[in-house]
This record gives sequence, structure tokens and C-alpha cells, in this order.
Amino acid sequence: MQQRRIGDVTVGAIGLGAMPLSTKSDRPTPEEAEAVVHAALDAGVTLVDTADAYAAGEAEFGHNEELVARALRSYGRSTDDVLVATKGGHTRRGSDWELDGSPAYLRRACEASLRRLGVDAIGLYQFHRPDPATPWEESMGALRALADDGLVRMVGVSNADVAQIDVARSIVGPALVGVQNQYSPGWRNSRDELAHCAAHGLAFLPWSPFGGVSSAGSLSSTAPAFSEVARELGVSVYRVTLAWHLAQADVVVPIPGASRPSSIVDSAAAADLRLTPEQLARLDAG
Repeated sequence: MQQRRIGDVTVGAIGLGAMPLSTKSDRPTPEEAEAVVHAALDAGVTLVDTADAYAAGEAEFGHNEELVARALRSYGRSTDDVLVATKGGHTRRGSDWELDGSPAYLRRACEASLRRLGVDAIGLYQFHRPDPATPWEESMGALRALADDGLVRMVGVSNADVAQIDVARSIVGPALVGVQNQYSPGWRNSRDELAHCAAHGLAFLPWSPFGGVSSAGSLSSTAPAFSEVARELGVSVYRVTLAWHLAQADVVVPIPGASRPSSIVDSAAAADLRLTPEQLARLDAG
């Protein structure tokens, strides 16, 4: 698989977004979920993205991290080259999503993630979403402290704008290596952030690269240019979409979600799909 950089780590150009394994109403069984992670690793995926809040609700907070850790332990081969990225800053009250970006909470959340993942230091720890009740600078200071104290190796931010990215760069320093924002054929509002990451050597991890769980199934009809190119190449519209993401900049590492082995295997193949300049122009326009 084509490789890309996140900080000082090389990963496969396509990652695995593990969220659907825990949050879908018809989520897979634990055994089926492990099979998805194993299929991703078999296909050359070496970035797995999770979060403490990926669960059906408050009662099973941390479900996804525990699932990912269990799948890596049961793989049967070395996973030393796998970068596990997790997030903190989202909380759950029942099934509702809430926010806490305070330094004290982020410290507790990180320590809990360390225990669930069974590691001494988290490879990539990302601030899940800005908390209006906590100044951004305070949250970034907390992330810097986690890196300085050796609890995390690298830091990222998620759902951040250009100004917030620059504040994060100034406070977190070289430990800041990536930005995870929503980006898809139907949601290109983070174009400025993507370009800013490319200009400053930060990895850009588009979440919901197909438009989200509720929209992915209708991608062929909502993104007709992508469907047209897929028919021309004889591949899925999802593979074309991920190849388009990769062509945006060499810092882009998409993290498509999957709840079946066949889905992540198809997504992983996008790393080796080359689109022509003419095809890319049509996709960029549509």
C-alpha cells in the first residue's frame, strides 16, 4: 500500500475509522468487529482511529478503544507498526454527546484511554472537538502537557478551523502533527484547513469521507461524477472517492469507517488507484 507520513510515523495511505464497530445500531458482534480490524491489517492498513466516546452510550464509555485493543492483541502477527489514534474531549450523558475540554478532564480521559488501550504512551492523541466552555488555549495547553509528560507521542486536533490550528501549533509545538476534520464529496467546507495542513506539513485526516453513516449508502446518487468515474474504471464509488481524497494533497490520510471486512478491503485498494488529471478535474468540479 502507498505510504504517508503522520509526524515521524509512516502509515498506510488509507486508515480504518473504527467508530461504526461500536456506534451503529446494528453494530457487528465482537467477533465480527475483530474480523474487520484484522482484514484492515491484512490489507496494509496501519492507522486505526478510535475514541473513548465511541460507544452506544455512557454505560459503555470506552467500548471502541477496548475493542480495538482486543483486536490488535488477537491478530496473531506483530502490530508494532500500527498507529492507534484516539481522542478525548467528548463525553456521554446517556446516549447524548457532550463536551469537556478542560485540562483536568483531558488528563483523566487520556489516562483512562491508556489503560483501555494497554499502552504506556498513546501514539496519536486528538482533541475531539472545541468546547465552548473552555478556552481553546487551555485545551491546547493540556495537550502540550500530555506530550511533555510522555503520556502521548503525538497530538492532533479535530473539528478545528485555521485560526485554531495556528493556536494549536503555537502552543503544542512540534508534537502537533495532524488535523481531523469532516471532508467528503458533499462536504468540502474544510478545504481551507486541508490546504493549511498541506502548507505546514500537518497530516489531514478526513472523517466521514463518504458523507457519514447515514449518507454513504446513497453516495452513487448524491455524487454522480464519482459514480461515473467508478463505472469507467470498473471499481466502487467508494474506492474512487478515497482516491480523490488522496489526490487532494500528500498529507491526506482518509479514515473510512467499516463494519464488514469486505468494505475495508475495498477501501484499502484505493491507495493504489490512480485517477487521471481529467477525471480529477471532473471530481473536483462535481
